Amino acid sequence: MKFFSMMTMAFLLSIANHSFAQSNKFGHINSAELLQLMPEIKKADSTLQTYQKSLEDQNNTMLNEYQTKVTDYQKNEATMPDAVKDVKQQEISDLQQRIQTFQQTAQDKFQQKKEELYSPILKKTEDAIKQVAKENSYAYVFDTSAGAVIYAQDSDDIMALVKKKLGLK
Repeated sequence: MKFFSMMTMAFLLSIANHSFAQSNKFGHINSAELLQLMPEIKKADSTLQTYQKSLEDQNNTMLNEYQTKVTDYQKNEATMPDAVKDVKQQEISDLQQRIQTFQQTAQDKFQQKKEELYSPILKKTEDAIKQVAKENSYAYVFDTSAGAVIYAQDSDDIMALVKKKLGLK
């Protein structure tokens, strides 16, 4: 009877150890590398660069206008009546304020555009990674591009599985 109890206990420990080992299957992926392989990222990068260029062009136009007004004011200041000086100074001050407002707004708009373009792509990759992890029984998948994992036991690189899931070569 004692032998039977020990065999049963050994069997149960073996099963528990086996299921524990299976439930702790680890994987890793470099998400930055994965994103660079996606054609959607190249298109989003291009769109974002075009958008940034248009904002920079608008800013440069305003800066050129500002520089022209300041140069004109400095050149003609000695011959201007006081009333005209006051008007010109106010115009320059207003333009300077508009430029500052535009620059702040442009930064916000650029960030919104970036989020609008990249969010669906990031969600798509995250969903694919989660699907691969579930389909292949991974308990944890670490992102090696984040650099947060200093040491880890051996784990599976799931890049090939996720690329296959996303249809990438």
